[in-house]
Amino acid sequence: MADEMREQTCDAVFKDGVFQILNPKAISIVEGQKVRLIVEPIDTSEDILDLAASVYKGLSEEQIDEVEKLILSRDNFFKGRQSV
Repeated sequence: MADEMREQTCDAVFKDGVFQILNPKAISIVEGQKVRLIVEPIDTSEDILDLAASVYKGLSEEQIDEVEKLILSRDNFFKGRQSV
């Protein structure tokens, strides 16, 4: 009887229609083995920085300054509460 394969997790990149395992030595699998993939995107700090930078896309310098003033103002942060 063949050994039953245990559940394993690895990071991969989808490129040119194929999943490429980033660290193939991290998993043990037999050539031709059928597996089930559950795809979960990995949030990276680069993705988060790109998303944060996109907030200002299309805004003028004056609009960015106004947004940042609102963000940094405690008066607008908690409506109805006084700043300390």
